[in-house]
Amino acid sequence: MSPGAWFELIASGLITGGIYALIALGLNLQYGLMRVLNIAHGEFLMLGAFLTWAAQTSLGISPLLMIPVSFAVLMAVGLVVHRLAFRRLTRTSPTLDIFEARGLMVSFGLMFLVQNFAQMVWGGDLRGYDYMADPVPVAGAQFAGNKLLLFGLALAFSAALIVVLRRTLLGKGVRALMQSPTGARLVGIDTERLHPLMFGVGLGLSGVAGCLLSMSYTISPSMGEPYTVTALIVITLGGFGSMAGALAGGLALGVVEAIGMHFTNPSLKSLLSYGIFIAVLLWKPNGLFTRTR
Repeated sequence: MSPGAWFELIASGLITGGIYALIALGLNLQYGLMRVLNIAHGEFLMLGAFLTWAAQTSLGISPLLMIPVSFAVLMAVGLVVHRLAFRRLTRTSPTLDIFEARGLMVSFGLMFLVQNFAQMVWGGDLRGYDYMADPVPVAGAQFAGNKLLLFGLALAFSAALIVVLRRTLLGKGVRALMQSPTGARLVGIDTERLHPLMFGVGLGLSGVAGCLLSMSYTISPSMGEPYTVTALIVITLGGFGSMAGALAGGLALGVVEAIGMHFTNPSLKSLLSYGIFIAVLLWKPNGLFTRTR
C-alpha cells in the first residue's frame, strides 16, 4: 500500500474511533462512579439520533443546533431514570455486588423498553438525511465533510470532559468518589447529588453521540445495542473508570478495525472486536492504558 492509502485507512479508523470514545466515556462515567453497567446506554444514543433526525427533517433545524438540545434532553431523562430506578436500588441493595447485579437487570429492562418505544413512535425503517456529505480533500485523500465534523466534535467533547474531570473542583469530587466512595463521603462529598448528576451527564453524552452519528449514518431503533457492546470493549481496552484510557481505547479500536477489515473481510469486524476484547481481559484485565500501582 502507498503512504496515501495508509493515511486514508488510518484516518478513517480514527474518525470511527472518535465516536466510539465519546460513547464509551458516558458509559465509563456511570460505571466508574456508580458501578452501574448501563446496558441500555446505546438505546439513549438512539433517542438522541432520532430527536436530531426528526428536528432536521420536520422542522429544518440544523443538527449542530440539536447538539446542546440532545444533551439537555437526554441529561434530563437520565436524572429521571436515576431517580425512579437506580436511587432506590442504591438504598435497598445490602452490598455493592448485589447493587451491580440488580442494576444490570434494570438496565436490560430499560434497553428493551426504550427500543420498543422508539419502534412504536418511529417504526422500524432506516432513517437518514443529507448533511455536509460533499467530499473534502485532506492531504491527498477524500473524506465526507460530515465525518470530519463528527470526528472533530467527538474529540472536542471527549477532551472537554477529561479536562473538567481533571481540573475542576467538581471533577476532583468525581475522581475521589471513583477511587474511594467511603473516603469521599468522609471528606464531605455529597454523593446524593453527584450520582444523579453524573448519570445524567453520561446519558447526555450518549445523546450528543447519537446526534453526531445521525449526520453521517442511517439510524434505526435497533442501532443502539451494537454501540453499547463497542463501548464495553473500549472501556475494557482503556480500563474501567479511566477517561483518558477510554479516549485512547476508542481511537485504537477504530484504527484496528479499519486495518483489519481492509486486509481481511468487512464481515469479520465483530469477530475482530470480540477477539481483542477477550485477549485484553485475559492478558491485561485492568486495561491497556492504565498504570499498575
